[in-house]
Amino acid sequence: MLGRNAVALSLASLLQGAQGFYLPGVNPYSFAEGEAVKLKVNKMTSQKTLLPVDYYRLPFCQPEGGPKMDHENLGEFLAGDRIESSPYRLNMKVDMFCEQLCITNLGRGEQKGVSPNKMVRAIRKNYHNNWIVDNIPAASKVEDDSTVTTRYWQGFPVGFIATDTKKAYVHNHVNIEIQYHAVETEPNKARIVRFTVEPFSIKHDFEASADDDDDATEGTDKPFKVADIQNPIESCNPKLPSKEHTRYEMVYARGREPQPASGRVLFTYDVIWTENKELHWASRWDVYLSMDNAIPAKVHWLSIANSLVIVIVLSAMIAAILVRNLRRDFSRYNRLATDEEKAEDLEEFGWKLVHADVFRPPSFSPLLLAVCCGTGAQLLCMAVLTIVFSAMGFLSPANRGALIMAQLLLYVLMGSVAGYVTARFYKTFKGKSWQKATAAVAFGFPGMAFAMFIIMNIVALSQGSSDAVPATTMVVLLVLWFGISLPLVFFGAYFGYKQDAIEFPVNTSSIPRQIPDQPWFMGIPFTLLVGGILPFGACFVELYFILASVWMDQYYYVFAFLFLVFAILIITCAEITVLFCYFQLCGENYHWWWRSFTTAGSTGLYVFLYSFVYFKQLEANQLATYVLYFGYMGMASFALFLMTGFVGVTTCLVFNKTIFGSIKID
Repeated sequence: MLGRNAVALSLASLLQGAQGFYLPGVNPYSFAEGEAVKLKVNKMTSQKTLLPVDYYRLPFCQPEGGPKMDHENLGEFLAGDRIESSPYRLNMKVDMFCEQLCITNLGRGEQKGVSPNKMVRAIRKNYHNNWIVDNIPAASKVEDDSTVTTRYWQGFPVGFIATDTKKAYVHNHVNIEIQYHAVETEPNKARIVRFTVEPFSIKHDFEASADDDDDATEGTDKPFKVADIQNPIESCNPKLPSKEHTRYEMVYARGREPQPASGRVLFTYDVIWTENKELHWASRWDVYLSMDNAIPAKVHWLSIANSLVIVIVLSAMIAAILVRNLRRDFSRYNRLATDEEKAEDLEEFGWKLVHADVFRPPSFSPLLLAVCCGTGAQLLCMAVLTIVFSAMGFLSPANRGALIMAQLLLYVLMGSVAGYVTARFYKTFKGKSWQKATAAVAFGFPGMAFAMFIIMNIVALSQGSSDAVPATTMVVLLVLWFGISLPLVFFGAYFGYKQDAIEFPVNTSSIPRQIPDQPWFMGIPFTLLVGGILPFGACFVELYFILASVWMDQYYYVFAFLFLVFAILIITCAEITVLFCYFQLCGENYHWWWRSFTTAGSTGLYVFLYSFVYFKQLEANQLATYVLYFGYMGMASFALFLMTGFVGVTTCLVFNKTIFGSIKID
């Protein structure tokens, strides 16, 4: 769940994505011919509900002895992954032809005025299966009369809705296609490099074998049942002299019908092994991470070009306005005044007039600003360190849950940064309640995030979603918070308060200067509107792909492009904030602390507004989905607000210290 607002970046050396690399901590496994290969099932996902559910919540065939949960890390639990064993029997290089799995009862048929069964509801909500073989997810193969399409994200659908009858049909047969590559260093062994599933819906007319339970009820099944099929397709007919795998032409031949998602259903599958001499194990994730080039690199380059244009225009504006005006101001403020100028009191005008007030502590809640800056610094450090680990390959999708765990642990460890920055700012603001400030940064944002997590967990529990984490995971999160983060915050704050306050080049007067009336374009609404639109415009194209990876189960692994866009975002926030700060000081308004924070932080507001636009693509139709989506997007946007706000305050602080330290004050 927390992983939905994850931000992953990388180094420019990974410009075209990860091409042929061995991931640290992921070792290849070589299979001997005939060796058992485990097929595991993960949560089922839907773009309509955004609520993943456990695979065995539906009446699918279960393995003998019941499904067994795979060992999962904290990140997998938080992401909603529930990896379990399956009844599918696979053996290396051993093809299977219409292998029977089991007979299961899907429940009552579809009728008007009658509540549909679980399977029908899942199909109508567009749930997809997500299977795993040797740690690679299943690609989905879809075939029609003229084309064959393979998609490497979102898994394959549980079933489909017929366009004519509008009834639900279940995919009760799958072609499991696995490609392998022979290992040069290990004779007679091979490694799995590709896993594809082609689902079919086949109405088998069958008679159950003698040991089948004819009184089976909905949701019950007898694994590995064998039935006599009365109307077998060619691949399921044992009387034919030669065996062949299930094909599209067999399933959709004249007289064949799909299997309705109700009643007693026979599940079958084919296993097709193919050698791939070109694809090596080290490169098997490439097609997933690039999404089979579904999004050309040209799109990302255009996004970078768009962002660079904004940065260049903004930089040119700063060079034309600030550099020229500041050079003129420095020249005027530092030269000796003539007797006439002294007599007419014309020496000082512009931003120099506020030199005795510019570093005055913020008039509104200095403690809150210090806490916001400390939290923003913590989030920024977490993002930067995530870049490093992503570039090293530790946070690849092959390591499920690694990205969420890295973000969580790095955020916890960066608590010392939050405490230190908060202490330095609060001491500079001459604050006295240092215990209150430290407690606020230790419990503020983490408390809000944990409260949101609790609410989302309750929503997931009410919907029976696998997003709901167990109580033990909650305890682990509390231990990370109170056992590690909290002490580190106080540790950082201790050293921060031991340091001297930030020194300023000018003294602050005891009496605040009166601020003249400001023009409309220097008001807070206008600065928020303009201050956020340019940074958002520099990153919104990549933001679309990031949201697609979070909410539509797509892969996003072009870290180089994201790294550049992230850098451009920070630069743009810094430049636009400095520009508005200069205009504000020229208007003799020295209340720049909060203004610089909100001007840069308004980027988060634009991201939240954009989430409303993106939400239209998700086809959501229930309240829980709205709560889940906007709850997490609101928290992610607020985190971005704090991070960019800290960038704005820090940049303006350096800018103001520089310009006021360059002039002579009488």
